[in-house]
Amino acid sequence: MVKDQEYLEQKASFCLDFAKKSGATNSSVVVSNSVSEQVNFRNNKLDESNRSDNLSIYISTYINKKKSSIYSSNLLSDNLKNLIEKCIETTKNTPDDEFNSLPDKELLAKEVKDLNLFDSTHLENEKKIEYLKKLEETASKEKKIINTESSFSENKSNFILVNSEGFCDGYKTSVFSASSVTVAKNNGSMERDYEYTSQCHFEDIKNAEDLAKLATDKTIKKLNPKKIGSEKIAIIFDKRISKGILNTFASAISSSAISRGTSFLKDMINQQIFSNTINIIDKPDIVKGLGSRSFDSEGVKTETLNLVERGKLQHYLLDTYNGKKLNMKSNGRCGGTSNLYIENGKLTFEDLLKVNSKCLYITETIGHGSNIVTGDYSVGATGFFIENGEFKYPINEITIAGNFKEMFKNISLANDLEFEYSTNSPTMMIDGMVVAGK
Repeated sequence: MVKDQEYLEQKASFCLDFAKKSGATNSSVVVSNSVSEQVNFRNNKLDESNRSDNLSIYISTYINKKKSSIYSSNLLSDNLKNLIEKCIETTKNTPDDEFNSLPDKELLAKEVKDLNLFDSTHLENEKKIEYLKKLEETASKEKKIINTESSFSENKSNFILVNSEGFCDGYKTSVFSASSVTVAKNNGSMERDYEYTSQCHFEDIKNAEDLAKLATDKTIKKLNPKKIGSEKIAIIFDKRISKGILNTFASAISSSAISRGTSFLKDMINQQIFSNTINIIDKPDIVKGLGSRSFDSEGVKTETLNLVERGKLQHYLLDTYNGKKLNMKSNGRCGGTSNLYIENGKLTFEDLLKVNSKCLYITETIGHGSNIVTGDYSVGATGFFIENGEFKYPINEITIAGNFKEMFKNISLANDLEFEYSTNSPTMMIDGMVVAGK
């Protein structure tokens, strides 16, 4: 079991008091504990089982406008005193930075909402193994499947955040996850794909048989791919790819990128960057949401942000330091987004496939080809050729390219949004992308 709140608070308060006695004008302390258990299977046999228990502390000290931080996994009192003394000495020798400060007191969260983020259910290894046996057996029934890998993990965590402005709060979270990876072979062709499920509560994850079937179906459909030529064509991105595009957007509106001038979306507040059908929301108070939280990693309260309304950018993701550099107040996004999503479009998935007489459906991208400085996008990809709304054949060894400034304005969405991750998107189509093939 993870350490209780009282224990974590005791350690944090000790550090806060000692930092003050040692000369810090302000300080903040995070104490966290996580317990993780994981079981891995390979080809219907137990491959690995492990457990980790991590207890850590992160201390930041301020002397007026000087700041430094230190981290340790040793929470014995003598070590904590030594850590703080070292941190104070480093702080004294650190240059002044006018933007260094704790969050404004009025921005700190006053209460922690009960968002049902913790499931006390504990699965013994036998239960985890039972789940994976079902999964592997289901996957192995498919004759074309020649290799299977699967895993099940259970993570419980608790933390406390305290600072010298009087903030003191934290909460428990849990995450149950399972994955299935399959390799298929047919007529000399070999392909690999996967399926994944992750939820705060055990009862909400996909059952083993369904997870295996989804993974095997995806893998088998990729067999015997064809090569295609280069052209300019509409691209439909599977939801697991489109959420990656949404994450790139989030990186481009982070206050760190904006304040450094390293984002193609700098100075774009209130500007039309998407078509007027696009709305993007970051909602921290979804019950059982994987990204849900009442406050960010600085203790600033979190509220729903309509980041994009009818295509116009309304907010950056602001923390205290970079917010001050931009002459803006933190909006509780130190550490990034919470539950980020694009609202549903109006078309069904089937109708989206039929918008163009032919298009490509991308299920996997290869490489990290997003440049948030220029907005350029270029990745290797695999997927399917679509004609008149029907999947005709799998394709591979292509590169797709564009620039986000244009891509964002040419997005159409299906109405198939599901909240399976902390970032979620409906199936997304982008017109006029450049494809390089054989």
